[in-house]
Amino acid sequence: MLTLQLPQIFCPFPSMLNPFAKEAEKHTAEWVSRFGLVKSEKAWERFRRAKFAMLSSRAFPTAGRYELCIAAEFNTWLFLLDDKNDESMFGKLDFLQMVHSFVGMILQNNRVVAPDEGMPLALSFEDLWKRMKRISSAAWQKRFVQSMTDYLDACLWEVENRIRHEAPTVADYIEKRPYTGALYADIELIEVLENIYLPDEVRQHEMVKQLSLACNNVVCWANDLFSFDKERRQGDVHNLVVVLKEERNLSLEDAVAEAARMHDAEVRRFISLSESLPSFGAEVNEELQRYVTVLMAWMRANLDWSFGDTARYRMNITETASGNWLISRL
Repeated sequence: MLTLQLPQIFCPFPSMLNPFAKEAEKHTAEWVSRFGLVKSEKAWERFRRAKFAMLSSRAFPTAGRYELCIAAEFNTWLFLLDDKNDESMFGKLDFLQMVHSFVGMILQNNRVVAPDEGMPLALSFEDLWKRMKRISSAAWQKRFVQSMTDYLDACLWEVENRIRHEAPTVADYIEKRPYTGALYADIELIEVLENIYLPDEVRQHEMVKQLSLACNNVVCWANDLFSFDKERRQGDVHNLVVVLKEERNLSLEDAVAEAARMHDAEVRRFISLSESLPSFGAEVNEELQRYVTVLMAWMRANLDWSFGDTARYRMNITETASGNWLISRL
């Protein structure tokens, strides 16, 4: 057992929960069963304890029931893919190439072509894409296709590093991490799930893009803090704590502290950006503020889910007198 003191990371945003959370959790379990994504009783127990749907229920707090189920099942699909890649198929290029191929075929040609081993993932993704298309425009679909392509390309980059036994530099890792976490795909979902429509010139404004990047970094770097021991035990170097430790020759405690400092600085950058946005007119400003609120919900959701809802990271957490967290990883 590893016991480590983790600085209490900064996240001043309110906790939120979608009123359809319980329904989404039930629907997601039924969806996973229908497509055979989880089979053994041991895997089902891990799935029940992971509570994947709760993350989406916190991150998309005002989505409707239909829309929330899409979010919950999409993120569940991502987690199950990540588990299969990292645990069952760790370092296997052919597995991710297969996933990249069938996801591309579904997104571009609405066709499912996959070997038997990949068919549950392929058919369940096809179902998600059909449901997404019912509530989205062609322009949105094009953006989502790009975000998924970027995600899978980044996953292949990770696998190629593992095959070569190469660790990324801190700079390369920071550049790629927003894509390996697939959060840009979730950020694209804000439009169709929360009915927040920003004009192209607003969505492409540099400050708005930096807001999305800051949110992405905060979520991913926090996740790296929660999962570094699991990934370290697997021999995976794709984690902010690990790359900081190796490149800068830090102790584990100092690497954790530096990752937490970077996380907190990015939260403050997000706040500064959100308070400095230009005016786009009253109606657009209101939509943009709703968008910012969902980004805040995402950052808080990741923290609340990781520490309160899920057993995914196998952590016992107690708060010290100084306000830090004492993390025991079992």
